[in-house]
Amino acid sequence: MGTIENYVLHDKTTQSSNKRNGWRLFLWIVFVSLIVLLVVGEVMLRRAAPILKGRIIETLRTRFNSHVELDDLQVSLIKGLAVSGNGLRIFAPDDVVAAGAKAPIIAVQRFEFHASLIGFFLKPTHVGAVHVQGLAINIPPKSMRQNGKASQHRGKIKILVDELVCDDSRLVIGTDKPNKDPKVFVLQHIVLKNVGPNAPSHYDATLINAIPRGDIHAVGTFGPWNTEAPGESTVTGKYTFQHADLNTIKGIGGTLHSVGDFTGRLDRIEVHGTADVPDFSLDTASHPMPLHTQFSAIVDGTTGDTYLQPVNAKLGASEFSCQGAVVNIKGQGHTIDLDVYVPAGHIQDFLQLAVKTQPAVMTGVLTMKTKLHIRPGKESVTQKLGLKGTFGLKQIHFTNPDVQDKVDMLSLRAEGHPKEAKPGAEDVSSQMTGSFLMGDGKLTLQALVYTLPGATVQLQGVYTLDGKKFDFTGKVRTQAKLSQMVASRWKSWALKIADPFFHKHGAGAEIPVKVTGTNTAPKFGLDIGHKDKKPD
Repeated sequence: MGTIENYVLHDKTTQSSNKRNGWRLFLWIVFVSLIVLLVVGEVMLRRAAPILKGRIIETLRTRFNSHVELDDLQVSLIKGLAVSGNGLRIFAPDDVVAAGAKAPIIAVQRFEFHASLIGFFLKPTHVGAVHVQGLAINIPPKSMRQNGKASQHRGKIKILVDELVCDDSRLVIGTDKPNKDPKVFVLQHIVLKNVGPNAPSHYDATLINAIPRGDIHAVGTFGPWNTEAPGESTVTGKYTFQHADLNTIKGIGGTLHSVGDFTGRLDRIEVHGTADVPDFSLDTASHPMPLHTQFSAIVDGTTGDTYLQPVNAKLGASEFSCQGAVVNIKGQGHTIDLDVYVPAGHIQDFLQLAVKTQPAVMTGVLTMKTKLHIRPGKESVTQKLGLKGTFGLKQIHFTNPDVQDKVDMLSLRAEGHPKEAKPGAEDVSSQMTGSFLMGDGKLTLQALVYTLPGATVQLQGVYTLDGKKFDFTGKVRTQAKLSQMVASRWKSWALKIADPFFHKHGAGAEIPVKVTGTNTAPKFGLDIGHKDKKPD
């Protein structure tokens, strides 16, 4: 019995071992078969690559109705289905090329994507993500495209892409306007999702802005792209503009941070946002000042023209508003024209920003209306800056004690109190009105009227923004006569002879004066032989 049992057990063990060996052999056969299939598939795909390349070119040629070039296409199964290519160029239709558009409308340095084998055989072909390096899109001016019609053919290969990732991309939109440069968008990194011809695509974009240089990050939706009229393509989003170096704009300085949102068509984008520059400065003074703005604007994304409506700003402690336009001029840059209104600012804030000398020459409450113009060109902003307007100043106080003393003593003498006219006398309340022109580093004042107790000063002249030159002439009209403005009795008697010569137009005295010198060393004197004249 034992012998029979041992035989049965041995037979079962042998059968079990044979089954295991059979499974192992089967698995090895499957494994080897898969390797063979992969190798064969790899070889077949490599041989089929030229055919696939031809079909891709045919599909793109049919889709865009234009000439297409593709330098290289590679297909592999080693890591799933992998497709990569170099040197893709899609040219404009023949009639657009004939009109003058020679460059490819789409050029790609390199592209690659991976897909599952199942996804490759689905219709449409499904691809998870496509990576593109060096994408350049050139949209010819509308006049070149007016006779071209988009092809309705879709080609033989239809692909659905979940995500399109582009690095170092460039979009150039041509313009028919003779005084405009093409608009160039440079995208460092952009991710587009759900890209399609009939629906907007979600994007996440990172840009490096050239002037002022800084990082822009934006998210939103774009499209669908209107090939025939790019300006009608819709765009929405939110942006942050960080670490923008204003020193890249010659003549100004500071670091800008801005946030906002936008919506509309590419040729009319409504933008709302805020911008802060904690250290804004002009090179005429190099005194950093905090600047905050809240703005609404209409931007033409195809030209770069911007229309501000309006901007509410705060410089230091002074609030003001402006509106106007920033317009692109072909080959030159931008021209800026703004209407600026200051309802009740602090004159010292504006002087500190623009004038080199410290402290500011005066303090006071400023009301101003001015037109600001910055011409295009390579010069410093302060050299290109022009202002023309009117202003009013109240509660004026001169920060130079010598100047303030002279003003205080002038007021007391003009009122007929010469014995009280001594240095350190109580400050008088004065005010000023006038019109002005500013440009080329100097401030020209016209019809300047300075009023203080007992006197009115009428001046015109030039003040350089570096504080190195005063050159003003005008008249001082006083309440008192000349003889009443001196403390010495014998001088008073002597001046009675001159009183009739200066007693004019209802004033006790009308005296021609001039103010020359510098901000730190002004000189006041009589302007003998004075004649009314226009400032330079």
